[in-house]
Amino acid sequence: MTQSEISNHKSKIMRVKICGITNVEDALAAIDAGADYLGFNFYPKSLRYLTPERCAEIQSAIRNHKSAIRTVGIFVNETPEHIARILDRCGLDLAQLHGEETPEMVAALKGRAFKAFRGIGERHAEYAEARLPLSLWERGAGGEGEPPSFLIDAYSPTLYGGT
Repeated sequence: MTQSEISNHKSKIMRVKICGITNVEDALAAIDAGADYLGFNFYPKSLRYLTPERCAEIQSAIRNHKSAIRTVGIFVNETPEHIARILDRCGLDLAQLHGEETPEMVAALKGRAFKAFRGIGERHAEYAEARLPLSLWERGAGGEGEPPSFLIDAYSPTLYGGT
């Protein structure tokens, strides 16, 4: 494959999200490296937690950089109302839900959220399929720039999110 074919193929099957962004320098470096998404962690127990105010500052720098990157807020067991407020306040595109959220909570965010699962094998994939109806899994699967329907992340029996 040529480089052009590889780039075109990648854009159809894989998106890269750099998560845990806490400062402008890292955000801009991730953009310059070709990331498709940046993740901002709003789970207070995370070492990479940041306040909505700090996220809004970083978002301002991203907009000034004139990037088309999409931004994602990572949440654990928050209400849809709380999540929507932070998405709006920070100017984020999507919410990644990493806790025990139900399909109804995903749906309440009206296409602005996707579910993350801590998978370690086929059994967990089957569990994920049972938890979210196919219609929610396929949401956003049809077009360029739409959110993934779900995400399988690193597994830890005691921690939410990537480790």
